Amino acid sequence: MPERFAPQLVKSVAMTTRKDIAERNDRALLQAARDVLAEDGAHASVAAIAARAGVGIGSLYRRYKTKEELFQQLSLVSLDHWNQAAEQGLADPDPWAGLTAFVRGCVEFGQGSLAPIAGAIEVTQEMSAKSRRGDELLDELVRRAHEAGALRADVTAVDISLLIEQLGRSPVVDQLRKQGRDDLLPAAAEARRRLIAIALDGLRPGHDPLPGSPPGVELFTGRWPS
Repeated sequence: MPERFAPQLVKSVAMTTRKDIAERNDRALLQAARDVLAEDGAHASVAAIAARAGVGIGSLYRRYKTKEELFQQLSLVSLDHWNQAAEQGLADPDPWAGLTAFVRGCVEFGQGSLAPIAGAIEVTQEMSAKSRRGDELLDELVRRAHEAGALRADVTAVDISLLIEQLGRSPVVDQLRKQGRDDLLPAAAEARRRLIAIALDGLRPGHDPLPGSPPGVELFTGRWPS
C-alpha cells in the first residue's frame, strides 16, 4: 500500500471505532435506563444508570445533556418499538395472532417501564406524533380482532395498553436480577411467559363480563403533560 494512503486508513479505522463505541455505549445506556427505571421508578439516578451501563458519568452527559433528555430518547425508542410491533401485527393475516404477537413483543421489550416518568418529563412534538400513530395502529389491531370474533367484545384498546404496562414489569425477575441469582432467572422467565399466556387467554370471548366501565383514554395518556 502506498505510504500516502496509510494515515487516511488509520484515521478512517479510528473514526469507525469511535463511532462503534459511541453506538454501543448509547444502546447500553438506554437499556440501563429502562432496567433502572423498572427497579427504582421515578427516583432512578443518572449515577445508577451509568453504572449499570458500564460507562462513566462523563460519557453519559456527553451523549445526553440532562436526565430528561435521556428519558425523552428512551421514550422515542419505546414508541418506535411499539409502532413497529403493531405494524408487524397488522401484517399478520390472522387478527388474533397479530394482536397477541404485538402484546408479547411489547411486554418482552419492557414497554411498561416508562410509566414511572409519566408527567416528569416534557413531551416533545416527535413523541406526541409517534404516540398518536401508535394509538391508531392499536385501534386497528383491536378492530380487526373484534370483527374476527377473536377478541372479547368488552375489551378496548385502552385495556390492551394498560395490560401491556402491567405485564411489562416482572417483580420476581427484577428482584432476582438485583440479587445476582442468575441460577433462578430462566425459571422466572418461564413463569413470566406462563402468566402472559394466562392473561392473553383472558382476552378471548367466552368469559364473564368485565367489571365496571371501560377505562377512558385519559387514564393511560392523562399522566403525560400535553
